[in-house]
Amino acid sequence: MTETTHTGGGGTRPTAPENPYQPYKPRSPEFRAAMAALRGMRQDLTHDAFAYRPLPALSPDGPRIGKLPPRLRRYAVWTPHALVAVLAWITLTSGITTGRDVGDPPAVVAALIPAAAVLLTLVRPVGAFWVSLVSTPVLGVIGDTWDGWPWQPASFTAHLFVLTIVAIRTRPRAAAWMWLLTAGYALAADVTRQTYYDSDTTAMLFLSAVSLLLVTLLHVRREAAQEVTAQQTVTEQERSRRTLLEERTTIARELHDVVAHHMSVVAIQAEAAPYRVQNPPPELERAFATIRENAVAALTELRRVLGVVRAEDYEAPDAPQPTLADLDALLANVRDAGLDVEKLVTGAARELPQGVELSAYRIVQEALSNVLRHAPGATARVEIGYVLGGLGLRVVNGPPPAPGLVKPSPGAGHGITGMRERVTMLNGEMTAAATPEGGYEVTVFLPVAAASGAGA
Repeated sequence: MTETTHTGGGGTRPTAPENPYQPYKPRSPEFRAAMAALRGMRQDLTHDAFAYRPLPALSPDGPRIGKLPPRLRRYAVWTPHALVAVLAWITLTSGITTGRDVGDPPAVVAALIPAAAVLLTLVRPVGAFWVSLVSTPVLGVIGDTWDGWPWQPASFTAHLFVLTIVAIRTRPRAAAWMWLLTAGYALAADVTRQTYYDSDTTAMLFLSAVSLLLVTLLHVRREAAQEVTAQQTVTEQERSRRTLLEERTTIARELHDVVAHHMSVVAIQAEAAPYRVQNPPPELERAFATIRENAVAALTELRRVLGVVRAEDYEAPDAPQPTLADLDALLANVRDAGLDVEKLVTGAARELPQGVELSAYRIVQEALSNVLRHAPGATARVEIGYVLGGLGLRVVNGPPPAPGLVKPSPGAGHGITGMRERVTMLNGEMTAAATPEGGYEVTVFLPVAAASGAGA
C-alpha cells in the first residue's frame, strides 16, 4: 500500500513504501563466516568446557599391547595416563628448579598450578586449557618474572604440554582456536610489558604451532585411514553380496534344467498313460489329464520365475548338466592343469537325485579350483562316500611346496560361499578349514531320502 504525505499547498506527494523486511536484510559472506567461526569456537572451547571426559584406557587387544604377556598387558593399557603424569612431573620440576629461591612459596605455587593443569587434561581437557591460559598472567605476577614473560618456565612447559594433549583429544578446529587464543594473549601481554623483560612469545608460538600441526596431521591421517577402512568394508560386503546373488542365480539356472526335464517327463507320461490301458475308466483319464495340466502349469511358472534371474545374454547349455558320472573327466582335466589328484570311492555307488548329483559335482569342481589357485603344486584327494542316508564328500589337499614359478593367488572366499549355498539348499552340512599339516579340507554331507535311493 502506498503512503501519502500532505504538502503545504494542499496537495499530496507519494512516498516510498516501508519495507517490512528491512531489519532482516542478508548479511555479507564475511559476516556469516565470522559468525560461523565464533559458533565453532563456542562449541569447541566454551560449551561444557569443564565437562567430565576421562581419558580411556587402551584396548588390551590392540596391535601392540596384544603381543605383550597377560601380566604386562594389564598395566600397559594405562600407558597414556602414565605419560601425562610424567609430563606433569617434568613441569613441576622445571618450575621449582629454575626460580632464584628454590622452595620459596611463590615459586612452589608457580610450579604446582601448571603441573595441576597438565594432570587436569586426563579428565577435563578443554578446562585444562583454560586453567593453563588464565593462570599464566597470575603466575607471571607472583612468580619470578626475570625468568620469562609472559610465561614463567613452568607455565611455558605446561602450556605446550596442555595444547598438545588437548589437541590430541579434540578435533583439529579446536587446536586452531587454542593457538589463536594463545597468540592473542601473548601479543596483548607483550604490549603491556616493560622494556627490560625478555619475551618468550616467539618461542611459544613457534613450538606450539609445530606441535599442533603435527597433531593435526596425525588426526587427518587417522581419519583418512578410517574412511578407507570403512569404504573397503562396504566394498567387500557389496562384492560378497553380489557374488552370493550370482551364485544363487547359477544354482537357479541349473535347477531349472534339472526340474524342467523331470516335469516334462511327468507331463508326457501322464498324457501317454491312458493309451497304454485298454478301455481306461473316465476317472483314470481325468486323473492323468489333471496330472499333465499341473505339470505343464508348474513348468510354465518355473520358466517365468527363471526369467527374472536369467541374464539377457544367457544361453541354456546344449549338453545335459554334469553328474558324478562325469567326475573322472573333471579329474583328468585338472591333472592336465598340473594338479596331482586321486579319487577314492567308498560304499555302493548308486544313482542319486539329479539335484544332488549336480551339486556334488559343482562342489568338487570348486574345491579343486581352489587348490589350483591357492596351493599350486600341492597334491589333492577326492573322497566320495555312498552311505545309507545320503552322500559324503571330502576334498583335501596337502601344503603347497616351496615357492616356485607359480604363485598362489589370493581369494575372497566366494568359492566357499557358493559351496555353502548349494549345501544349504539341500539341507546338508559342510565344514571348510585348514588342516594341521598346512593344507585345506572341505567336508560335505548331502542327505538323500531312503525312497529316492531305493527308487534309483
